[in-house]
Amino acid sequence: MRPRDIGILLQCHLMLAAAMYFDLGEQEEKCIIEDIPVDMLVTSQFLLQPWDVTGFSHSPHLGVTVKVIDPNHEVQMSKRFGKSGKFTFTAHASGQHYLCFQTNSTRFAVFAGERLKLHLDVQMGEHSIDPSLDRTKENMETLENSLSHMIDQMMYIARKQEYQREKEEAFRRISEETNSKVLWWAVVQICVLLSVGFWQMKRLKEFFIAKKLV
Repeated sequence: MRPRDIGILLQCHLMLAAAMYFDLGEQEEKCIIEDIPVDMLVTSQFLLQPWDVTGFSHSPHLGVTVKVIDPNHEVQMSKRFGKSGKFTFTAHASGQHYLCFQTNSTRFAVFAGERLKLHLDVQMGEHSIDPSLDRTKENMETLENSLSHMIDQMMYIARKQEYQREKEEAFRRISEETNSKVLWWAVVQICVLLSVGFWQMKRLKEFFIAKKLV
């Protein structure tokens, strides 16, 4: 396997289940970017917590507004949640999707200047492995779920490779068009320079004849 293919596989594996966290301030909105192929199901879970639990008021009105923006910059989903939640969506087009989170926290919900921490887990594909399966299901069910998860990974990798080929084809087409335009621009410049030189020589010859220098 080529190094490039290995890099794509590693990248896809990391994107299948991305867990992260970041801080949010009062009425602050932050977005993450996910490069998602078309028809890919995305499942995400989040949990809003304070950095310092001693300075946190468990307000029932504290929540998070989740917004998903597709590659065409259209809002695909916008929903209000509490301090934790789970949402899913299916990509309608290949490209960069923006997952935006905004807290409705105010100084009445947290102490002044206190930052909130949002834990986020993003999974791609129709199946996900639940860590509690080892305790709640038989070994056969766990194996079946793992196999389904691997199939989803293979489908995601195939879609991701196809998407990368489409992007490479578009880049190659743009490069060829740019090179063609540069070539024609050089031809036009040469023609203009030759025309100006010919005109100058003609005018200079007429000047010498008029002054009877030749």
